[in-house]
Amino acid sequence: MSAATTRSRTPDRLCAEAVDLARGAAEEAAAPGVVGEHSGLVSEGDRVVTHYFECKELGYRGWRWAVTVARASRAKFVTLDEVVLLPGADALLAPEWVPWSERLRPGDMGPGDLLPTDAEDLRLEPGLSGEDEPPPNSAISDDMAELVDAEDAEVSAGTPAHLPVVPTRGSIAAVAEELGMRRARVLSRYGLHVAADRWEDTYGPKTPMAQAAPAACVSCGFLVAIGGSLGQAFGVCANEFSPADGRMVSLAYGCGGHSEAAVMPAPPRPAPPVIDETRVDDFPLRPARDSGSVPETSDEDTAELGHS
Repeated sequence: MSAATTRSRTPDRLCAEAVDLARGAAEEAAAPGVVGEHSGLVSEGDRVVTHYFECKELGYRGWRWAVTVARASRAKFVTLDEVVLLPGADALLAPEWVPWSERLRPGDMGPGDLLPTDAEDLRLEPGLSGEDEPPPNSAISDDMAELVDAEDAEVSAGTPAHLPVVPTRGSIAAVAEELGMRRARVLSRYGLHVAADRWEDTYGPKTPMAQAAPAACVSCGFLVAIGGSLGQAFGVCANEFSPADGRMVSLAYGCGGHSEAAVMPAPPRPAPPVIDETRVDDFPLRPARDSGSVPETSDEDTAELGHS
């Protein structure tokens, strides 16, 4: 081990004795009364020492004030280097920082809040505007006039390049308009699957409500059908007394508010009591004459034998 390494591990005497200087610097940086007792020192190098003080500030359990002092070579005065608040071994630390996009949860948005969508969001894909589509997709050509008449579409003279505007009917853009595709971005296949999984977890056939339901939503009169591919498996509940009112529900979901649910059965009758205290049983004081095993007789000999 070299002499320089030994000197760096041995605290400088003047720097180690500068406890009052370090405490004053910590109290100046901290709030009054939050700097505790001196808890030790560490040699950071030649003539560089860090003093540690307990932190009494609420919410900073296990933290400590670290004040680093230094002394120049052959100097007799110790100077202040830095003051920081550092966590100790048992310090209470904040959780690891998570980006806002990962911290956001359903229901967190309020009035006036804006949620920017990433340009590379996998749930979305570009829509179809139809403006940049080449012929014959942009408009119907003259060669398809007969088909256009059969379909009752609009036809303008000239090629699509000479038209001032794209015809409103009979074009790919018009079809996209009807299908809801003429937007900057639409749901991708991944976005559809994610939404379907989320709705099915909340209002799907495996929920306790659906398991106890008398029938599924597919046969309920309160179900509002939706279009698109999701309409094959989901709909909107319109029953104000249903727990899913106004929500997207699976066709296999169900609840007690089904439109065709049977009339509520009558409450079950209680079992008859083991001891009936509402009746009185007759208990004769003397047995009847004809209750014996031997028929009644008037023979005196038989009567002497004690038979009844």
